[in-house]
Amino acid sequence: MKNKKRKADDAIAFWTLSRKYVSHQLPEIRKASPNTVKAYRDSLNGFIDYLESEKHVLREGMTFADFNRSNMTDYLDWMLNVKKYGEKTCNLRITAIHSLLEFAAYEDSENLMSIYLEARTVKGLKVPPKPIEYFEGYQMKALLAAPDPATRTGRRNQMMLILYYDTAARIAELLEMKLNQLHLDAEVPYLTIMGKGRKYRNIPLMGKTVKHINVFLKEYHADYASENPLFYARTYGKKHMLSHDTVENMIKAYSSQCIANGTAMPPKPHCHMIRKTRAMDLYKNGMPLAHIQQLLGHESMSTTSGFYAFATLETLAKSMNSANREESKDGRKWDDKEILKKIYAL
Repeated sequence: MKNKKRKADDAIAFWTLSRKYVSHQLPEIRKASPNTVKAYRDSLNGFIDYLESEKHVLREGMTFADFNRSNMTDYLDWMLNVKKYGEKTCNLRITAIHSLLEFAAYEDSENLMSIYLEARTVKGLKVPPKPIEYFEGYQMKALLAAPDPATRTGRRNQMMLILYYDTAARIAELLEMKLNQLHLDAEVPYLTIMGKGRKYRNIPLMGKTVKHINVFLKEYHADYASENPLFYARTYGKKHMLSHDTVENMIKAYSSQCIANGTAMPPKPHCHMIRKTRAMDLYKNGMPLAHIQQLLGHESMSTTSGFYAFATLETLAKSMNSANREESKDGRKWDDKEILKKIYAL
């Protein structure tokens, strides 16, 4: 009887702390964004589903003891080799489990700290670096020109692509944008974005973009209700925010249209490529990485440099040509003994 009661108490503790973590700790204490909360909730539910379906652990009797190293290792193997999830997806789910167990351990260190420390020995997967996907200049130009300006939807889509590229916003930031985030009458017009972790950043708007926005506002926001989404669709007469899938499908459709018109495009275009393209264009034109970091809303410089601080063939050629010109100006002589002495030294 005592064992049954203890098991029931442990199950109650598990569900109580887990719900407290997802519903209070993440959004209220850690100030995680709604997208982050959803990602962590989905990750934790994924492991709970796995324990039920593959390990035959009843949900009503589930405890933190089921989050042991053996089950986590098997789960990682199952995600990677059975479900064929990508390395980043697997790592996100392991990170979510670690985070929950860390919270639980500090809430009940006497009973749960050992489980947390054991779980920490299950490491994430090494993610192999992948080439950065972005649109070349001619491709981005063709994509921006693809929407039909003769239609109302085409004009909206073109404005969306222009602002998406100009601000290098995340797709969620673009879709959640409200009218009151625009500051077009400021000395330097800008847009306020609420990014990851509910952190705000201000993005200056280029002159041509401001002109496009003013035309767009007259057509789409004549009533100027400040809380309305900047980009919207109507269903049964009501305005609602566009979905991520809508924009993904739009970009794929316009890319196919560009191909039909004779412009080569990437084989698998997607939303995030526009953000990367803007950052890459700014980087190639000499914008400091610290400024690109601020524009993108990256918390760490390593995130920015990891994505964008590499030499493309174009930038490498420019650097080499510049170096050659400097050599000729300085009249350097590579048989100079002092120079050779410096080169051939440790």
